[in-house]
Amino acid sequence: QVQFVESGGGLVQAGGSLRLSCVASGSTLIRDAIGWYRQAPGKQRERVAVIGRSGSTSYADSVKGRFTISRDNAKNTVYLQMNSLKPEDTAVYYCNTAVPQYDYWGQGTQVTVSS
Repeated sequence: QVQFVESGGGLVQAGGSLRLSCVASGSTLIRDAIGWYRQAPGKQRERVAVIGRSGSTSYADSVKGRFTISRDNAKNTVYLQMNSLKPEDTAVYYCNTAVPQYDYWGQGTQVTVSS
């Protein structure tokens, strides 16, 4: 069974940086179009970044210019570099295919940004 596994979250002050990592256990699915998503308390899950098979990227307006999505096919890993973090970036971050599949959701990684 394929499942995405996220890591790299933590507690950081506003203005700080974190890099999240995403791997797909038991699959090379990570080489498909992959998105990073987040869910803040009381809010719906939203997609913040996506990277296509060719490496093309797109971002939600709320993170554009601050977050960078990338992939390392040799390591079967997709990253989310997050800079200039804001308290409103606080959420659980997940990765999944660009069209998310219910069975692929992992546990996510908590990102908390203090003011």
